[in-house]
Formats: sequence, C-alpha cells, structure tokens
Amino acid sequence: MPQAALDHARAHQADFLEQLKALIRIPSVSTLPEHRADMQSAVAWLTKHMEGIGLEGVRGIETKGHPAGYGEWCHAKGRPTGLVYGLSDVQPGDTVA
Repeated sequence: MPQAALDHARAHQADFLEQLKALIRIPSVSTLPEHRADMQSAVAWLTKHMEGIGLEGVRGIETKGHPAGYGEWCHAKGRPTGLVYGLSDVQPGDTVA
C-alpha cells in the first residue's frame, strides 16, 4: 500500500472509527421484522457516506430480501478493479454462539 494511503489512514483513524460507530449504532437486525425500517436507515447512511467520499452512481437497491447500497468509482485507468463488500445488518446478541 502506498505510504500516502497509510499516512492518511493513520491521520484520520479517529474519524474513521467514529463513522463506523455511527453505522453500527443503527439496530439493523435483519432477522427481526420490526427492524425493517432500521435496515432502510442503514442503507441510507451508507449511501450518504458513499456520496460524501466521492463515489458515483450511488443508490439504494430494493430486493426481495434486504435492501443494499451501491456506489462505484471507475477512474483508475489501467489499474485493477477492486470490490469492497460489507454487510449493513447486524444479528441480535442472543444468536451469538
């Protein structure tokens, strides 16, 4: 990883941690129907964040199951394509083994 990227990550570590905490505070428990609105809120948070960091084509996607967020940035000509995938749902604490 280029040194500039590592320096940036280190310099903004506290901000990145707060952003992660904001997302995981949303009780988006996908296994409980009463949290359907929270699933929507998590995707709304993600798409707003993706727009804020400069991704393009950002949108929420409705599915037969749970909603998803999508964004892309395709301006690294001649470079490999990377895919980042993450879940925006959480599981209730009583299901953890």
